[in-house]
Amino acid sequence: MNQYHKIQTVYLRDPDNHYKTLLDGQYAKPEFDYLRFCEWEWTEKVDGTNIRVMFDGETITFGGKTDRASIPAHLLNALNAQFLGLKDRFVDQFPDGVCLYGEGYGAKIQKGGGNYRLDQAFVLFDVRIGDWWLERDNVLEIATDYGIDVVPFVGVGTLPEMVEFVRRGFVSKWGDFRAEGVVARPDTELRSRNGSRIITKLKCKDFAR
Repeated sequence: MNQYHKIQTVYLRDPDNHYKTLLDGQYAKPEFDYLRFCEWEWTEKVDGTNIRVMFDGETITFGGKTDRASIPAHLLNALNAQFLGLKDRFVDQFPDGVCLYGEGYGAKIQKGGGNYRLDQAFVLFDVRIGDWWLERDNVLEIATDYGIDVVPFVGVGTLPEMVEFVRRGFVSKWGDFRAEGVVARPDTELRSRNGSRIITKLKCKDFAR
């Protein structure tokens, strides 16, 4: 239910190197190439585990990246504590349901998860109501209203500028450590011919030597 789509890295990967390195300047999708000089919004990519908070109009449930993915017990306990008490507010605000997409992050989640925080929690990066993806201003409003962490905004610019920003590496908004990378999307929500969202990512480790 409401599984989050794959986010394509901005450049193709080199098949001659077992796809470990990027083919600099060779965009992974024609839409990225066409829109490369438009303005894109950049948010910090979090090194965690994909989590969905789903409300169907009656019940709040949790899911991982896929419906079969398991959620670690310590993270599930944190999600229960954070969200189950919000059911009545969800009923009032989202009578037809809503899906919050984010990452479970913090200590014991991925290597270096304790750099983000010493416990476990959910950080929001997208919200979908029916077929509509909310704009960042609305995502921020929901995060504020419900006391939910939201991924930090790190910049605005073209895709070539984003690539150079990530190539240099940058310090995480969470603390004095190297950020995982960037997720970028056009200022205006766009879709490709097959209906998939125009959204991309790039990790700092792709340029590590």
